[in-house]
Amino acid sequence: MTPNFRAVPLALALAAATLALAVPAHAQQTVRTPPAMTEGSPSQLVLNNSQRVLSTLEKRRPEFKKNRTALREFINSEFNAMFDRDYAARLVLGRHARGASEADIKLFADALAENLMQRYGSSLLDFNTQLRVRVKSETALSQGRGVRVSSEFLRQGGQPIPVEYLMRKTGASWKVFDVIVEGVSYVQTFRNQFDAELQRKTIKQVTAEL
Repeated sequence: MTPNFRAVPLALALAAATLALAVPAHAQQTVRTPPAMTEGSPSQLVLNNSQRVLSTLEKRRPEFKKNRTALREFINSEFNAMFDRDYAARLVLGRHARGASEADIKLFADALAENLMQRYGSSLLDFNTQLRVRVKSETALSQGRGVRVSSEFLRQGGQPIPVEYLMRKTGASWKVFDVIVEGVSYVQTFRNQFDAELQRKTIKQVTAEL
């Protein structure tokens, strides 16, 4: 899998479109769902949300190619609806989040999301919406931290690509806080990336450089 393909599920996750579990509306019959899926469950939420997002991308692709501001607004709207950016940012910061103010963590979360959307947002326009998706399972995480929704991208002529979504309940809704593509975690990747800098700089300084 090329790095650009991996960026697409990441962009979808950050866009809260999340999460790459999707096919366009006209191909929804190809989606396979786990027997235990129920209305309102994390698996069902991911599928429903993703189908809506990918359907929108199909319909508005020409508009989004001409108007990147419209694409940005669409991504931000989905992102705010599905992705738990503050909790994900706290996990990315890891030990450096201890003692940090909520304001500093929020600034870091917003700056990281902004940076990633600038880098990967346009990848959504190149996404192959003809991929089929199979949701394999939904399992509880340890210590009541939430659930893991395991899935696969099914490509014609290619090996399935595993994609997992970690979700937790915030209030009455489920939100994604990590996406794992072929075993590579969004949270762990960026924790490793920022760890050395955060040993030398404050969260505010790192945020300002994003």
